[in-house]
Amino acid sequence: QVQLVESGGGLVQAGDSLRLSCAASGRTFSSYGMGWFRQAPGKEREFVAAINWISVSTYYADSVKGRFTISRDNAKNTVYLQMNSLKPEDTAVYYCAQKKYSGSYYALSSYDYWGQGTQVTVSS
Repeated sequence: QVQLVESGGGLVQAGDSLRLSCAASGRTFSSYGMGWFRQAPGKEREFVAAINWISVSTYYADSVKGRFTISRDNAKNTVYLQMNSLKPEDTAVYYCAQKKYSGSYYALSSYDYWGQGTQVTVSS
């Protein structure tokens, strides 16, 4: 059974940085793309960033491009999301997800395993 465990969330001020981590177990981590999504109160879950299995390709939502960086360490079965220049509108629960072999990196339906989420709150 695949398990994804996020960590690194917290309360920060606008302009600060945070680094989220997601530790994976249960199947060969290096064979799958990974993504980060977020869900703010009263809103739908949305795509944030994704990375393919060998870190050759990365994908970002326009709202975070230039501020967030996704990376992975296949030796540690971990994917990261470095978040810089945080804004109050980045406040949400952040989820990591493991991608199926097919489907768009941007679509929620392309991911079959999800973590429990970690709260990120950015105060103004």
